[in-house]
Amino acid sequence: MRSLITGITGQDGSYLTELLLEKGYEVHGIVRRSSTLERSRLQSFYGDDNVYEKKLFLHYADLSDTTTIRRIINKIQPTEFYHLAGQSHVGLSFEIPESTCDLTAMGSLRIMEILRDLPSPPKFLHASSREIFGTPTVSPQDESTPINPNSPYGCAKAFATQMTKIYREAHGLFFCNAICYNHESPRRGENFVTRKVTLAAARIKAGLQKSVSLGDLDSARDWGYAKDFVHAMWLMLQQDKADDYVLATGESHTIRELLQVAFSHVGLNWQDHVKIDKRFNRPADAHELLGSPQKAVDKLGWKRSMTFEGLIDLMVDEDQKALSRRS
Repeated sequence: MRSLITGITGQDGSYLTELLLEKGYEVHGIVRRSSTLERSRLQSFYGDDNVYEKKLFLHYADLSDTTTIRRIINKIQPTEFYHLAGQSHVGLSFEIPESTCDLTAMGSLRIMEILRDLPSPPKFLHASSREIFGTPTVSPQDESTPINPNSPYGCAKAFATQMTKIYREAHGLFFCNAICYNHESPRRGENFVTRKVTLAAARIKAGLQKSVSLGDLDSARDWGYAKDFVHAMWLMLQQDKADDYVLATGESHTIRELLQVAFSHVGLNWQDHVKIDKRFNRPADAHELLGSPQKAVDKLGWKRSMTFEGLIDLMVDEDQKALSRRS
């Protein structure tokens, strides 16, 4: 089996790489050319002579560079294609809506067109998002919930999600949508609220900072473990028939609860260290976003391996270990 992953250096891409290598895949990843070669999430593979450039290969291209992407795909001829890349920060999408839509919406369509033209198109997974539901009319949401985005990111993902479905139904391609609710890990970027909180708890405990600034503490999310989610993505491409699946925990937790778990884990009272800053409130925030993973559980045999509390404790522990290594 030969896989190609966009967004391979991200949180999901790195966990997916580990999973596929464990299963004996030849793994190829598309990365952006940049002035820095720092890709910490894949660092463990670079020094492994048995893996890097033997089982794991990186190729340089931007999602807007159709010619180079086509050349890479034609050369590799993947059997599975995992499309994880794109501008994925919801709040930031309000500041850069044009580039968000170009990368996330049109970038996905360009890839689908390339795959459609291949003599033997690979199985294709598009990493969709809970943000396509925006302000939902029902809770919890499942695969039949109407799409109603309320952010530029959600709108871009909705376009890519619908196009994936159209290509599956109109062209008979094995194209799937993994409609992912929030999924976190110690590899989450520091600009996302979960990692911002766990890192703050670790740093405050170590005496490296005194407080953390946040927006609406009553904002609630369905938070799962990224490693579980990429396993579900792999399971989706092992099925006989392509379909879309909601990946979620079915549980909702507020940022206030997130703070309670993270700070209590290091013996601190979060109320002594949190400042409210309205600048972190989004122009339009998604509400009542709670996913139903029942279809994935029933048809894929998927189940999560970690509770919300266990996940946040893990993230805090790893942040503390990282701080300890730097000192």
